[in-house]
This record gives sequence, C-alpha cells and structure tokens, in this order.
Amino acid sequence: MDNVKIEEMDWMTYRDLVKTGEKKIIIPVGAIEQHGPHMSLNPDVLIPEYIAKEVAKRTSSVLVAPAISYGYKSQVKSGGGNFFPGTTCVSGSALENYVYDVMHAFVEHGCREIVLLNGHFENSAFIAEAADRLAKHFGGKGIDIKVFMLSYWDFVGEEIIAKIFPEGFTGWAVEHGGILETSIMLCIHPKLVNMDKAVHIEPAVFPPYDVFPPEPSWVPSSGTLSSPVGSTAEKGGIILEECVTKISNIFE
Repeated sequence: MDNVKIEEMDWMTYRDLVKTGEKKIIIPVGAIEQHGPHMSLNPDVLIPEYIAKEVAKRTSSVLVAPAISYGYKSQVKSGGGNFFPGTTCVSGSALENYVYDVMHAFVEHGCREIVLLNGHFENSAFIAEAADRLAKHFGGKGIDIKVFMLSYWDFVGEEIIAKIFPEGFTGWAVEHGGILETSIMLCIHPKLVNMDKAVHIEPAVFPPYDVFPPEPSWVPSSGTLSSPVGSTAEKGGIILEECVTKISNIFE
C-alpha cells in the first residue's frame, strides 16, 4: 500500500480495510522529552513513527495509527528526569487509560490485532497494563484480540552494537540522547539535529537505587546520559534497517 497512515484515509476506505479484522494497527507510543542541547524534544515519537511506517510499507497486513506523543514521567537514570524545560510527561494512570481507550476504539472498528511500538523506556509497564486490560475485557466478551508490545531497541542485535561502538558499548541505560538516538535522528530528521551543540560527556554513573524526590545533581547538565559525539546518519541507517527488518519479519 502506498498510504499506510490511517489518519490520511477517508472513513470508508479505513472501514473497508479494518472491518474484517485482517489488518493490524501499529500505534507508535513516545514522549516529549529533552534529548540534550543538540536535538529536538521528540525523538521518542519520531523514531517509532518512522519504524512503524517502514514496517507497514514492507508488509501487506499493517496500518499505522497517529502516534501517542506524551509519555510517562522521565526518570533520572533513563531519561534525565523532569528537571528540564520541554520535558512534558503524564502520569502512569493517564497513559494507561489513554492507550487503553485508543485500542478499545480500534477493536470496535473491527481490528483484532494491535501493535504498540514503544519509543520511550518509561512507558513500558503502563502500556503493558493497558494491553492486559484490553485483552481481558474483550476476552470476557468472547472476542479474540491480540496486542503485541515492542520496544524498537530490543531488535538491535549485538553485531550491530559492535559495529556502532567498536570500542565498547556502555549500555542502553545511559543511551539517552547519545549516539544511537542521535544517529537515527540524523538519518530520518537531520534538520532537527545540530551537532555543533553536541556536548561530549563520559557516560553517567548512578547509584544502584532511585530516590524521590529525584536528585538533579545525578544528571549531567547537558541532559544527555552519554556523549552524542561520533553520531552519523550512516550509523542511524544501520540501526533502523536492523529494527525494520526484524519487526517486519514478525508480521509478514
């Protein structure tokens, strides 16, 4: 299909595509969150949205829903926390209920398989709860549905990591605003990245616990948890191809 975005379809075309339950709908779920001085606030939305569209183009069974742009609260040890202007988050219950309601509507339209494609680590538990609730709700009505929940970074294999980080990978936990996300954004939205503003830092080191209220001094002043220096569009393309290929294989 040339057009895989449901919001760009007229309602009759959309109705005819989903009423039999044969089409899966991918919902990208992200966040508006600072990613350092060198990058826009929306990589967590744009990256899963891009991957979703590419997967839909490669398969005949997938449509793409509008992204859910606001995610669960940024946490200090994975996203830098809520100390930075621009980071705009919702509560876990708000995210769970919102995702649940959107999926519920798609099932009522006729869809029977939904894919939640996550781009923001902190969302995971709450969108999982929404998926579980939805499955139990419709299962109790005798309607068989299935919800897949994916985080795109889980599809980046060790060989790709070794290629991107030949000197060693410090781990996903501190990749917020680092080489992986920045490289992907350089590939898909280069105008939203300014490498002249990239700040080189050593990977953040955190204690083995969290504390509330969160402690701002734990977070580098740049907001990133590792250095984006060394990011390239070529690296981003390698990462994306790995993710799109592996996710497409699930839904062929």
